Amino acid sequence: MPRRKPTFKTDVIGNLDVNPEEAVGEYLLSRQQERFFVKPPNWDSAGDSVEMLYIENARENETMLVLQRQLLEDAQRQSELNHQRIAQMYRIQERLRKRFIEVNGFIKDCVDKKRAAEKIIREEETHHDELTRGIDEFKRSISELNTFRDDIKETVRQFQPYEKVLDDVVKISDIFVSPKDCIDRCDALMLAQVEINELKNTKLAEIEEMRQRMVKITSEAALTVLGLKNDLAKLERSYNQARALGLKWEKTLSFCKDTIINNELDKDRALDGLHLLYRILCKRRDFGISYNRNDVEKSLDFIKREAELMISVLREMEEIERSTQKGGKSANREGALCN
Repeated sequence: MPRRKPTFKTDVIGNLDVNPEEAVGEYLLSRQQERFFVKPPNWDSAGDSVEMLYIENARENETMLVLQRQLLEDAQRQSELNHQRIAQMYRIQERLRKRFIEVNGFIKDCVDKKRAAEKIIREEETHHDELTRGIDEFKRSISELNTFRDDIKETVRQFQPYEKVLDDVVKISDIFVSPKDCIDRCDALMLAQVEINELKNTKLAEIEEMRQRMVKITSEAALTVLGLKNDLAKLERSYNQARALGLKWEKTLSFCKDTIINNELDKDRALDGLHLLYRILCKRRDFGISYNRNDVEKSLDFIKREAELMISVLREMEEIERSTQKGGKSANREGALCN
C-alpha cells in the first residue's frame, strides 16, 4: 500500500521521523504488497554465512590467479609472435619499397614514352590531314582543269569560223597587221568601253550622292531656319513679357520710391516738429537746449514729462476754479438770504 503522507521531516540536525511508532508497520505492509514494490527472489530466507562467503571468495581468487597466469603466458607468447611478425613485416616493407621504386621508375618511363608517342602520333595525324587536304585540292584542280580543257576545246571549235573571218579581214584591210593585232585592238576597245562604263557609273553615283547631300543640307538649313524662327518668336514673346513685367515693376518701384520719399518727409517733419516743441518747452522753462534733433527718445521723454506736468497743473487749476465757483455761489446764496 503506498504511503500517502511523508514519514520524515527535515530539521536542522537531519531527517526526523514524524511517527516512528507507525513507520515499522507501514514499512512491513509496503514490503508485503507486490503492486508498487518488486520483491527479489528468496527475500525472506537468510543469506550465506561469513565462512561460506570466505570459501567462495578464496576459490574465486585461486581461479582468477590461474587465469591471470595463463593470460600472462599467452600475452608473452603473443608478444614474441608479434615481434617476429613486425620484423618480417619490416623486411617485406623494405622489399616492397624497393619494388615500388623500380615499378614507379618503369611507370614514369612508360608515361614519358607514351607522351612522346602520342605527340608523334598527333604530328603524323596533322601531317596526314594536310596531305589529304592537298591531295583533295589537287584532285579538284585536276577535275576543274579537265573541265576547262573540254570547254576550251569546245570554244575553239565554235570560234573556228570567226578565225577565217579575221584572216579575210586582215587580208582585205590595211589597218591590221595580223589577226592578233586585230584581237588586241578589239580587246583594248572593249576594256576602254568597260572603263568608260565604270567611270560613268562612278560619276553618276557621285552626282546622286551630291544631290542627296544638297537635299540633306537644304532640309537641315530649312529646319535650322525654322528652329531659329521659332526661337526668335520665343525670344520676342519673352521680351514682351519681360518688358511688361519691367513696366509693372517700374510703376511699383516708382510708387515705392514716392512712398519712401513721403515717409522720409513725414519723418523729417515729425522730427522738426518734435525738436521745435522741445525747444519751445525748453524756452518756456528757461532751460538750455541739451539734445540734438536726432536724440528723439530723450526729447520725447522730456516732452512727456512736461506734458504730464502741464496736465497736472491744468487739473489743479480746474479744481481751484471749481472750488472758487462753489465759494461764489455760496456767498450769493447768503446775500440773498440776508436780503
